[in-house]
Amino acid sequence: MIGDALSVAYGAIATWRRRWYAAPGRARRLARPVISIGNLRVGGSGKTPVVAAIARMLIAQGERPVVLSRGYARRKVTPGVTVVSDRERVLVDVEHAGDEPLLLARTLPGVPVLVCAERFAAGTLAESRFDPTVHLLDDGFQHVRLARDIDLLLADESDLDDRVLPAGRLREPLANAAVAHAVIVPGGSADTAHKVGERLGVRQSFRTTRVLGAPHGVGRGAVALASAAPVFAVAAVAKPERFFADLRSDGFNVVGTKAFRDHHWFSVAELAGLADAARRAGASAIVTTEKDAVRLEPLDLSAFPFLAVPLETTIEPTAVFDEWLRTRLAASRAAVH
Repeated sequence: MIGDALSVAYGAIATWRRRWYAAPGRARRLARPVISIGNLRVGGSGKTPVVAAIARMLIAQGERPVVLSRGYARRKVTPGVTVVSDRERVLVDVEHAGDEPLLLARTLPGVPVLVCAERFAAGTLAESRFDPTVHLLDDGFQHVRLARDIDLLLADESDLDDRVLPAGRLREPLANAAVAHAVIVPGGSADTAHKVGERLGVRQSFRTTRVLGAPHGVGRGAVALASAAPVFAVAAVAKPERFFADLRSDGFNVVGTKAFRDHHWFSVAELAGLADAARRAGASAIVTTEKDAVRLEPLDLSAFPFLAVPLETTIEPTAVFDEWLRTRLAASRAAVH
C-alpha cells in the first residue's frame, strides 16, 4: 500500500514537472537543434548504441553532431563541463568521463562528446567551441529543462505493464510517453514496434537490430579466439542476460556467466575471482561488453585473457528513419525563421 501511494505521488510530481517546463519560455533552448534519446524506465535500454547509430546517420547527411551526456556513475566529477573528446582525440579517462560517454567518444571519432549534469551548459560550450549543426542529448527524455526539437523514446513491451517508482521501474507514468515524436523498440519486430507505439500514443515507431562484431583484446595486445573456444561471459550492464543470449545466438561457446549491477567498478579481488571462475569452467577467455571494457582497461588484466565484443545497432527500416530524421530536422530549422 505504501509503495502504491509513493508511486502515485512520484508519478504526479514527474508529470507536474514535465507540464511546468512545457510552458512557453521555461525550458532553455540552444541555438542549434537538439535530438533527445531517452527512455521511461530506470536502467539501460540500449541508448548508447542508438546514439552512436544516429550520430553516424547525421554525419552521412552532412551534419556536424555533438553528444551531450550527464556522465552518470563517473567516479570523478569536476565543476562545470568536461570535454571527453574533441574532433581529434579523447581527452579524459573513464573516471572523469563515465563509461558510456567514453565509449561514445571512442566509437565516434570526429564527434565531440561533452559531459555535464546541466546539459544546457554543455551545449553552450559545444556551440562556441565546436560549431555543431545539431546536438544529441543522451538519456534526455526526463531532462525537460532543456528544449528539444526531436524527442526519441526507447521502449519495449515490458514497459507497457510496468509501474512508476518505487513499485516499478518507470521514471514517470506511461501517459507521458505521448509527447515523444517517435518510439524506438530495441530488438523488436515491425509489428511489435507498432504495438508499443500504439499503446504509448506515439504515431511513429521504429525498431533496432543488433549485430555482434569480432572480439578484441582488452588492456593487452591482440588475443586470438579459436572458433567454438569456450568462453566465460561477464557483464555489468542493465540487461546482462541479453548480452549472454546474444553471445549464444552468435555461436559463442559460453561455459559460464557472471553479472554485476550496471556501471559496476571492478575491484582487483573481483578480477581474481572471475579468472578463477573462468578457469574452473574450462574457459579460454573472458568475454565482456565494450562498455565494461572501458572500466576494465585501467586494471591489471594479465591473470587471464579478456576480450570485448562490439555491438552495432541499426535502426530499422533504415531508409525510412533516415528520411524521417532529415525531414524533422529541416522542419525544426524552418520553424526558427
